[in-house]
Amino acid sequence: MLFAIESVWDSWEALTAWIAVFDVLLTVFVINVILNIKRESTSAVAWCMLVILLPIVGSIFFYIFGYQAIHRPLQRKQKQSRNYRQQEPAGPGNADPTAEHPHPGDPVWQDLVHYARSVDGFPATDGNAVEAYHEGEPFFAALFDAVQAATHHIHIEFFIFRSDETGRKLIDLLCEKAKSGVEVRFLYDAVGGHDLRSSLLRQLRRAGGKTHAFLPILNPLRRFRLNLRNHRKILVVDGRIGFVGGFNIGGEYLGLNPSFGFWRDSHVRLEGPAVRGLQRTFLEDWNFADGETVQGEAYFPRVRTVGHERVQILRSGPDQELKTVREVLFAAILRARKRVWITTPYFVPDAGLRDALHFAARSGIDVRIICPLRPDKWIPFLAARHYWVGMLDAGVKIYQYSRGFMHAKMMIVDDGWATVGSANLDNRSLLLNFECNAVLYSPDSIEGLAAQFLKDLSGSIRLNPSTFATRPYLSRFAEKVCWLLSPVL
Repeated sequence: MLFAIESVWDSWEALTAWIAVFDVLLTVFVINVILNIKRESTSAVAWCMLVILLPIVGSIFFYIFGYQAIHRPLQRKQKQSRNYRQQEPAGPGNADPTAEHPHPGDPVWQDLVHYARSVDGFPATDGNAVEAYHEGEPFFAALFDAVQAATHHIHIEFFIFRSDETGRKLIDLLCEKAKSGVEVRFLYDAVGGHDLRSSLLRQLRRAGGKTHAFLPILNPLRRFRLNLRNHRKILVVDGRIGFVGGFNIGGEYLGLNPSFGFWRDSHVRLEGPAVRGLQRTFLEDWNFADGETVQGEAYFPRVRTVGHERVQILRSGPDQELKTVREVLFAAILRARKRVWITTPYFVPDAGLRDALHFAARSGIDVRIICPLRPDKWIPFLAARHYWVGMLDAGVKIYQYSRGFMHAKMMIVDDGWATVGSANLDNRSLLLNFECNAVLYSPDSIEGLAAQFLKDLSGSIRLNPSTFATRPYLSRFAEKVCWLLSPVL
């Protein structure tokens, strides 16, 4: 009996020794990977500490959540995007509709137009009609009307697509259009679309539509990809009408989920030459996911002036060296002279964006941020509260939206620049996910967004710095713990 115990003990000692050796080798290897792919020192230090302090588990966590900058899927997407752009015909129907013509507006914003182009933004185009939607009912009514009116093609791409009544109604309409001969391409994110039933996809394919998942996570030949998600929310109809913003497809976006109540979001409907940028963004994503190359004047039709709005489309993702949306937001804040008004459900900005907001507030600029009062995700909410401390100290006014859930991703700078899109003001949106925003330069559109922001303020509670400073120790401790996860939030 004693001999058996000693034998087991010796085997256990040998096993633990091998595990220790394996852990050391794994830690050294993973830290080497972190130092080679992470470009931000804060992110690199955070991941290295996690790998060291959580043996083996930290490495697994990094493999699932942190390995996001250089690997084969992104290299493949970069290559396919370049090939798609090179193959796109340059006929009269596909020529850039603006060629960046001089614009009589404020030269500060004209400089920002050129800067956005230099970091892979699309050209700013004049002659667009813009309609903004801030509530679910008018948004879905406009979206269904656009789909119903399609005559050639419907391209749809949303992060979340529920299989509830709202989602089923849209699938039914897409099936109806596909059966009538309209081309339907339906792209959904493999993680965000986890609720999307395969039966609905089969229904659409049987009707003649095409469907595909973006970076599926169940492919055994590929690792788990919980980062690198396609967070874009785009609809393009006949190459002439486009939608981009923060709404997804589901009942909660109509305020039907009692956990959230009223759902406050923002989306814009575009008609005119700016739709070309949305079309290009969708078709590059589709080409990457499905392999189909879709080109020609039927998808990039001759455009005509349908309004007087100037619009610029920005798309960004982890396949870019410079993250377009993040770079342009940063530049816009630094150009502010009067106000920076922001709505965002998740506020976890990087050091540069934090410094820009601090600088603006300390310079006397009116910086206001509206965040949710009741969060849908506690970890980013607690991390945001950690950053609120520095913002309040710098003079930023923080508000919490109390009417329902604030999901809008909107920024207004002075009277000459504003953006609406899918990108939250957090590291996950600006560095890890694929996003798409519309930038508006025309006073009429910006005035409308500012009016909505003031309406949101009336339904919000301003955070009192003195009161916030007295929050319980456990709350502050939880905020600091969540702050450690900021690089992946």
